Amino acid sequence: MPDSTAFDYIIAGGGTAGCVLANRLTSNPEISVLLIEAGRSDRNPLIQIPAGFAKLTAGPYEWGFRSVPQKNCDDRVIPLAQGKVIGGGGSINAQVFTRGVRQDYDDWAHEYGCDGWSAKEVDKYFLRSEGNERLAAPLHGTEGPLGVSDLANPHPLTRAFVRAGQEYGLPYNADFNGTSQHGVGYYQTTTKDGRRCSAAVGYLRPARHRRNLTVFTQTHVARVVLAGKRAVGVEVIRGGRPERFHASREVIVSGGAYNSPKILQLSGIGDPAALRSAGVDILHSLPGVGANLHDHCDLDIIYELKQYQSMDRLSRVRPATAAAGLQYLAYRRGPLASTVVEGGAFSYGEPGHTIPDIQFHFLPAAGVEAGIAATRYGYGVTLNSYFTRPRSRGSVRLSSRNPLDPPLIDPNYLDDPYDVEMSVEGVRQSREIMTQPSMARHIKAEHLAGGATLRSTDDYVRFVRAHGRTSYHPVGSCAMGVTDAAVVSPQLKVYGIDCLRVVDASVMPRIVSSNTQAPTVMIAEKAADLILERA
Repeated sequence: MPDSTAFDYIIAGGGTAGCVLANRLTSNPEISVLLIEAGRSDRNPLIQIPAGFAKLTAGPYEWGFRSVPQKNCDDRVIPLAQGKVIGGGGSINAQVFTRGVRQDYDDWAHEYGCDGWSAKEVDKYFLRSEGNERLAAPLHGTEGPLGVSDLANPHPLTRAFVRAGQEYGLPYNADFNGTSQHGVGYYQTTTKDGRRCSAAVGYLRPARHRRNLTVFTQTHVARVVLAGKRAVGVEVIRGGRPERFHASREVIVSGGAYNSPKILQLSGIGDPAALRSAGVDILHSLPGVGANLHDHCDLDIIYELKQYQSMDRLSRVRPATAAAGLQYLAYRRGPLASTVVEGGAFSYGEPGHTIPDIQFHFLPAAGVEAGIAATRYGYGVTLNSYFTRPRSRGSVRLSSRNPLDPPLIDPNYLDDPYDVEMSVEGVRQSREIMTQPSMARHIKAEHLAGGATLRSTDDYVRFVRAHGRTSYHPVGSCAMGVTDAAVVSPQLKVYGIDCLRVVDASVMPRIVSSNTQAPTVMIAEKAADLILERA
C-alpha cells in the first residue's frame, strides 16, 4: 500500500504559480504531487463572476496583511490584500491581462544574470499559457489554459475615457501586449465565456481528477523540513494539528512575495540576524531572503458624475442589481460580466523615455476596492495611476516563530525620490486626461482623497505620500539572479539547499512594467520545464 504521506513533489502554496505547476507536473501519471493551500476553495460565485472583484479585496478570501508603518507615507499602515484561496491573487484580482515590455525580461537576463529569462527565451511560455479569443501568433497564443478575452460590452464611460486619452495625446492601442505598450485602450482580461479564468480554473480544475494529484485546502505550511542541506518534506498545520509530508524529489515553495520568504525563514533559511530576532534556529544563512520586496504604488482619484450612469448603480439600486443578475445568468453578459477595471493606458513619465513607465486603470465606478472611498455626493468613476519601475525596496521578516502569525511586511513605498517624482507625474497626467472633452462633459466634480488641493509641486508630493497604496503587485522577496543578494538561481533553486525551489512572483529580480499575473503564470510554466528537465 503506498504511503499517503509521501509524494514526489510538494508544492507549498495553491496560488497562481502553484496551480500551474500542479497541472504541468501531474501530466506525467508517474509523478505524484501534493498541492497545499492555506485558504479555501474557489467555489464562491463571487469569485467566478468577473465583477465580483469589487467584493473580494477584503474578507475571507484574502490574508488581511497590513504593512508596518510606512515612514515615507506619513507613517500609515497600508492594507495589502493578497488572495487566500485556491488560485491566489488570480482568484480575487481585476483580471487585467498585461505582460510588461520585452526590456523587462531582457534586463532580468542581462542586468541580473538570469540566463534563460530574456524576452526571446520566455516568449514560448507566454504563448503556451495563453488562450486568446481575438489575437494570435506570433505575439499571442490561442490554445493555452489561461483564457483571455475582450470586454463584451465596455461601459459608455470607459469608451469616453478611451476617447479622452486620445484627446490628451495618447495613441489608441488595441493590444497592450503587442509591438508597443504605449497608448490608451481597453484591457484584455483573464476571462472566458463571461467567467473568471484564474489559474485555478484554467490549470488546476482540469487536473483535479488525476489520481496522482492531492490537494489540501485550509492547511498552513509551517516550515520546510531539512535533512542537512536537503529539503525532504514539509510540516503543516491541518485541522489545528501538526502533520508532516515527505517529498522524494523536491519541495517547491509558491506562497507569493509575502509568504514564500516567510516559509523559508520559518525553515531556518534566511538572514541570520533576522532569524535570531524571531527566535528561529539558523540552519542556512541566505541574507537575501525577504529582501528586495517592491510593489507598484497606486494613486486614486474619484470623479463625481453629473448623471447616475456608473456601475455604482449595482450596489445602490436593487432593481438594477436584480436586472444585472438575471442578464448575467441568462447570457453571461451585462454589468456583472465586466471586470470593472475596463480601460487603461501607458504613458511616458519624462520626455525622451523609450518605453512607457506610467500605467493607468479606469473604473466606471467609485469605491470598488477596499480602502478607496466612494464619493458621498452621488455616482462616480475612478482613475488610478502608478510608476511602473519603482526603485524603492523593502522587506519581509518574521514577527515570531509562530507560523500562524503574519509577517512584518515593509514595502518601503516612495523611499526613492524618483518614485515620488514619477508618482506625482502620474497624478498630473490623470487629472489632465480627465479634463479632456470626452470625459469632462460627464464630470460634476473631482474628489481627491482627504480633500486635497493640488496646485504646487509640494501639494502633489503631500498627496502622493498621504494616499499612495498597494497595486497588489508585490514581487522580488526571493529574487532570482547570480549576485550575493539573490535567493534562487536562474533554475529557481534555492542557493545552498538541494531539492528546494521557489516559484512565484517573489523570484522576479525587478518588477515588470505591468500587472503581474500573466508574468507569474509564465514563470511557473518555465519552472515546470526546468523541474522536468525540458528547458
